[in-house]
This record gives sequence, C-alpha cells and structure tokens, in this order.
Amino acid sequence: MTAKKYDGGELLIEAFDDLGVDVIFSSPGSEWAPAWEALARRQAEGVPTPRYLDLMHETVAVGMATGYGLVTRRVQAVLLHATPGLLQGSMAVHGALLAGVGMVVTSSESTTYGDGPGQDPGGQWYRNLSIVGGTHPVAEPWTKWSQQAPSVSTLYELVKRSGELAGRQPTGPVYLNLPLEVLLEPAEEPVRKKVVERGRRISAPEDVDAVADLLASAKRPVIITETAGREPGGFEALKALAEDLGIGVIEPTSAVCANLPKSSPVHLGGELEPHIDEADLILLVNCRAPYYPPSRKPLKATTVVIDEVPQRPHIVYQVLNADHYLEGALPETLGQLREATLARGGDFAARAASFREAHDAWAAQTAATEAKALTAEGIDPVALAVKLREVVAAEQATVVDETITHGRVVQRHIGWERPDSFFYVQGGLGQGIAVALGVKLAVEDGFVLFTVGDGAYLYNPIVQSLLASKDFGLPVLIVIFNNKKYLSMKMNHLRFYPQGAAVQTNNHLGVDLSSQPELSAFAAPFDMFAAEVDDPAGLNRILAEAVAAVKSGTTAVLNVAVTR
Repeated sequence: MTAKKYDGGELLIEAFDDLGVDVIFSSPGSEWAPAWEALARRQAEGVPTPRYLDLMHETVAVGMATGYGLVTRRVQAVLLHATPGLLQGSMAVHGALLAGVGMVVTSSESTTYGDGPGQDPGGQWYRNLSIVGGTHPVAEPWTKWSQQAPSVSTLYELVKRSGELAGRQPTGPVYLNLPLEVLLEPAEEPVRKKVVERGRRISAPEDVDAVADLLASAKRPVIITETAGREPGGFEALKALAEDLGIGVIEPTSAVCANLPKSSPVHLGGELEPHIDEADLILLVNCRAPYYPPSRKPLKATTVVIDEVPQRPHIVYQVLNADHYLEGALPETLGQLREATLARGGDFAARAASFREAHDAWAAQTAATEAKALTAEGIDPVALAVKLREVVAAEQATVVDETITHGRVVQRHIGWERPDSFFYVQGGLGQGIAVALGVKLAVEDGFVLFTVGDGAYLYNPIVQSLLASKDFGLPVLIVIFNNKKYLSMKMNHLRFYPQGAAVQTNNHLGVDLSSQPELSAFAAPFDMFAAEVDDPAGLNRILAEAVAAVKSGTTAVLNVAVTR
C-alpha cells in the first residue's frame, strides 16, 4: 500500500467515524472519489470503517437512512450528487425532517470550474451541475441547518458539528455542501475526538409539581400523543404513567409510531371525539398538531404540553393552546410526573377502571367490524389487516406503513403491542420501500412488513428499491392494498364538489389506476416471491407462502385486490 495521504475525503470519513456512523448511504456521484479512496484504503488495510452502501436512487439512499435511524436513533450519513441528486432526494430528506431522524446529508459543487490550481474537477461541473448561489441554499427550507464547508481546514469539525446539530432536539437532517476541490485538497491529520452522547434535560421541580397537582385532582385526564414512542424509553414511560395513574390515552390517526399497547386498558383508540370534551385535563405528549381544524378547542380541559421542543420550527402553523409546559427530555419528564403524582395520592385505580369501559367499547366495536369484514364478499381491507395482524403476532414483526385511505385500517386492525413495532412513512409518497429496507437493516434478523396502497407503491422507485433488497440481503414482506384507484383523490374531490360535474357524469379525473401492470411482477427480475390474490379462500395459503419466502431470505411482493 502507498503511504497514507490526508485530504478532504479522509477527513470526511474520520468525522463520520467519530460521530458514531456505522453505515454510509450513498446514491453516488463523481464528487465522491476522495471518500471512496479513503474507504478503499481502510478496507484494504483492515481498518474499522463505516459500511458503505451504493444505492441506485436518491430516495432509496435517504429513505433507508431514515428507516435505519428510526430504529437505531443514531445520526446517519448520506452522500448524494451535486444539486440534481439533492433535488431528487429532497422529498425523502423532508420526510426525515418530519420523522425527526438525525442525519448529515451531503453533496457537492465545484468552486473553480477547471480554472483553478490543483486537480481538474471535470467539465460536467461547468456545463451541467452548477447552480447559482451554491447547493446549500437549495436545502435550507427542508433541513434543520444548511451550510458549505469553505475550506479543508474546517471540514472535519464542521462535519462533526453538523452531526451534533442533527442529533439534538428537534432531531432531523442537516445539509453540508462539500465542494469537490475541498475534498481533494491536501490536509493535516486532525486531532480526533469521538462525539459523546447529548445531555438530557429535566424539567424544573416546581413546573412538575404544578402539573402533578392538576393530575392528582383531575376527574377525567386524557393523554393525546403522536410520537412518544420515538424517544428512547418513551413507550415504557408513557405506559407506566397512564396505567399507574389512570389516564386515558388517544393515539390519533396522526400518530406515526407505536406509543402504547393497543391492548392497554386505558387505550381509547384513535378518535378524539367525544373524549376531549369530557376531559378536565389534557396532556399533549409529543403531539405536534392535536386538533383539526387547529382552532378546535376542548370545552373545559386545562392543557399541559409535554415535549422537549413543543414549538416545532419546521411546522408552518401550530396551535397548542397550552396552559402549562414541561420541556424536559420525555422519558425523564414522564417519570418525574408519575412519581410526583403518586406521592400526592388519589384513587387512581378507580380512574383507570372508568377508562376500561371506554377501552372495552372501542375493542368490541373493532371486533365487530372485523367479524363483518371476514364474512364479506371479496377481500375487505379490514379482513386483510386482520390476517396481517396474525403474521405480526406470530413473527413479532415491525410494520412500516405507507397507505393513505387504508391508514386507519392498518393502525386500528394491525395495531401494535411493543415499542418500535410500527412506523408510518412521513412526507411525500414514494419513500416507503426504502424506509422499510432501512428498518430491516437495523432489526437484522427481525421480520419487517411493509403495507402500501397501489398508488403509493407506484410512486416508489420500485426497481432500485428491490435491487437494494437483493444486493444487501434485506428481505421484507410487501403487501399492496390494491383498489386500482387514487381513492384519496376522489374523496377530496367529493368533499369539495359533492354534486359537481364529476359526480353527475361519473368522470372522476386524477383517480383511475386501472391500467396499472401486475404490481407483484416487479419482483420477477430479482427472483423474489410474487403473487396476486383476489379470492379470500386463497389468502391464508398465499400469505403463508409469502411469509415463508421472506424467512428463507427473499423479499415477497403480495398484490391483494381489496374491495374498497
């Protein structure tokens, strides 16, 4: 081997290493030769280095980083290409912002266009890849922070700072423009230092005491939560608080992860009505947008917001109507509040029993809906969800969902019982397969189920996603809820024009997907399991075959014709 020569590429990989990055997700571009050289040298010399994944689409690269980050809760690293690659991956980067996944997203530009000293960057930067103002202003609206590395002398610390920014609340993606000339520039070996875990905030005792007084005396307290389970220990802390103190919990349809077991006796389902008007105290626990329309207010409840960053800077319009804030780290804050309220005493068991009745009513209604669906003609979406719930229970599967009109069906009838067992893909449609693959990369031998509608499936970069599944040994079960239409488009049209021309002439534009190809056939070139089913009599058998295929090591694509 030749003697080690430091340049910007070496500094980049060392900074990633010191951030604790163990996988680099890349949709490659010509600027990354310095990083590739540093990785190749390390691999040849047997030096521990992050795993590098070459992925054939920017959405796949960012989406996999999102899925991996959802499970590991570590900062991720993504390499894209110039401005075009950044723009192609922008939807998924915005999805990572909404999902709260910390990542350092990087791409490049040229600063000399071939007229400066040093190595020739190539004519493509002069002719095709440049953008006025540089790449970093492009990323500003959909990242936490966006900046350029102006010099190789600041690159190492700037990458580390970017990772620390990404990993702090509210966690999310940051962008770094790393000019090719900076990556190629010779550098001195840095003084390296590993990045340590971020500190944990706790709420002031007097703030906790004020809320504990309210909670101890409340007759009908209710928790509304969207993402409590995203925080390490949040699922367990919320369960202990709610069950020990007798607090009803609503996970609205805007919930994007598992926050409380669906079987918990204080789980009230996903509908706010009529619980919020009966409540005298509402705890908004990591709930960024509790009500719609935002002006909808509870009739009589005092509102407590429990969130480390309650006013999310990336949300354009946010109405919380808070009377009290607790802004410590979530598990610690819930633990503080639980202990302080228990110390005050109260008949919490009786309060819990009063919520059990509402939970049992919700469970009974759920069961009745399922019984009806299982005897209906064709395959009702609820019946399909029931069958998938059996798979989830048997395999202890993690569910990644990218359905729209069937989203409530998936949440209610597949459900969840443990932390990190459900994730909803946030932002624009078309990221879901990649997110599921990232989750599979993180859970390793765990079983991953990806549920998706036919319209959302067709938004995905299917070929590139399935290629990544095969290349990197990431088998998942893909189940398509196929009604051969963009039903959400039709529903919104009918909301605005219930007796309009489209209804009168049965001419619903923007809806029809009847010309779609057989969707499971995309699996064929990759030697994956593929099946379509429209007969309830064959569903159990085909689903069992698909599960067996995934467990044997290959992705399975199951295209299910649903009746609505």
